[in-house]
Amino acid sequence: MKTIRIRTFTILSCTFLTIVPWVFFVTAHVMETKSFRFDIKEEQKNQLEQTIQLVEENKANWTSPVWQDQFNQHLKENKIDVSIQSASDDVIFESSSYQDRSSRKSEQVTVMEDGQIVGRFYVSYANTRMNQTIAAVLGFVIALLLSALALRKFILKPLEGMGSGARQIAEGDLDVELPKSIVTEIADVRDGFNVMVEGLKKSFRKQAELDENRRFVIAAVAHDFRTPLFALRGYLDGLEHGIADSPEKRAKYLAVCKEKSAQLDRLVEDLFTYTKTEISEMELKKDKVNLAQVVEHAIDTLTPSAKDKNITMMRTGVGGGVVVTGDAHLLERAITNILDNAVRHTPPHGKITIHLEQANQQVIFTVRDTGVGFTEEELKHAFDPLFRGEKSRNALSGGAGLGLTISQRIIRLHGGELTITNHATGGAIVKGSLSWYCEPIL
Repeated sequence: MKTIRIRTFTILSCTFLTIVPWVFFVTAHVMETKSFRFDIKEEQKNQLEQTIQLVEENKANWTSPVWQDQFNQHLKENKIDVSIQSASDDVIFESSSYQDRSSRKSEQVTVMEDGQIVGRFYVSYANTRMNQTIAAVLGFVIALLLSALALRKFILKPLEGMGSGARQIAEGDLDVELPKSIVTEIADVRDGFNVMVEGLKKSFRKQAELDENRRFVIAAVAHDFRTPLFALRGYLDGLEHGIADSPEKRAKYLAVCKEKSAQLDRLVEDLFTYTKTEISEMELKKDKVNLAQVVEHAIDTLTPSAKDKNITMMRTGVGGGVVVTGDAHLLERAITNILDNAVRHTPPHGKITIHLEQANQQVIFTVRDTGVGFTEEELKHAFDPLFRGEKSRNALSGGAGLGLTISQRIIRLHGGELTITNHATGGAIVKGSLSWYCEPIL
C-alpha cells in the first residue's frame, strides 16, 4: 500500500479545509446569480443610487407624511429599508419593513447643507451573499468532519491499535493484528511491530524446541545410564557373593567394572559439556594454543581403541607451529570426540588421517576415515543431539550420541565452523576452522 508522510497528510488536510468552503461559496454564488461576478447586481446598484438620491433631494420633506408614504412604497417595491435620523440622532423616518441589519448590508449617508449636518440616513438592502456565506460555512463544517474522520482512521485508530497490541504482546499474546495506515511513519512503526512479533514467535518456538530437546536429551542419557549401571551392579554383586571364585574371574570382573565406570564417567561428562555449551555458560579461555599438540594428545587418547581394531592413525600437514586462540582443554575435547566417532565407524584395518593447514588467517583441520561415510540423512542430522546412524540406540556403538554436537558447539564458541562431507573415493571427512592466534596489543 502506498503511503504518505505525516507532513504531507497535514498539508493536504489544511488545503482541503481551505478549498472546500471556497468551492461551496462559488457554487452557491453561481447557482444564485448565474454569474461568476462577485460585485452586487447592476439593478440593485441602480436602485440604491436612486433611493439615496430621493432622500438627499427631499430633505425638506422628511417629516411630510405624504412623502413618507410615497417613499415607503418605493422602498417596498425595491426591497430596501431606510432609517432617517436628525442631526441630534432623533428618528424622523423608518420604513415599515425595516429589518435587522445583521442579516443585511447597510450603508450610512450623512446629509450636509451649508457645511452643517442636517441629518443622516441608513440604507439597508438584501445581502446577496448570505446564501453563499451559509454555503461556505457548511462546506467548512463538512471539510472539518471529513478531515477529522481521516485523522481518526489513518492516525488515531492505528495508534490506538498499536497501543492495544503492545499491551497484548506484554501479556504474552502474539496473535496481534495491527490496523493499516497510509501515513508512512505509522506504517513503519506497524511494520516494526510485525517484525518484532515474528521475531518473538520464532524465539518462543525455538525456546520450546530447545526445552523439548533438553528434556529428550536428559531422558535419553538417563536411559543410557541404566545399561552400564546394571552391568556394574551385577558384576559387583558377583564379586560380593563369591561368584568370581578364581583370580582370573575376579580380574575379569574388575576389568568389566572399570570399563563400565569409565563409560558412566563419559556419559556424565558428555551431558555436562552439552548442557554448558547449550546455555552458553562455558568459560572460554583465550590462550595461545598449539593445535598440533592438541591433536597429538587426542590421538594418544584414542590410540588404544584404534589398536583394538587395527586402525592406523596419523597426522599430516604443517608441523608444530600451528597456533590458535582458544581453550586447549575444550579444543582437545572437540577433536577427541571427532576422532572417537571416526574410530567407531571405521572398519578394522582402516585408516584415519588428521591433516592441518593454514589458509586465509585460519587454521584448517581435516579428519578423514576409510569407513562407509555418511548417508544423506546422516549428513542432515549428524550434529543433532542424540542422532546416531544406527537404526537402534545401542549403547555398544558409542556414547550418548552427543559427541559431534559438542564438537560443533565448541568450535563455534571459538568463532569457527565444523562441517561434514563424504570423500569421493569413500569415507567421511570432518572439517573445522579456527582463527590464528594474535598477540594481544598492550
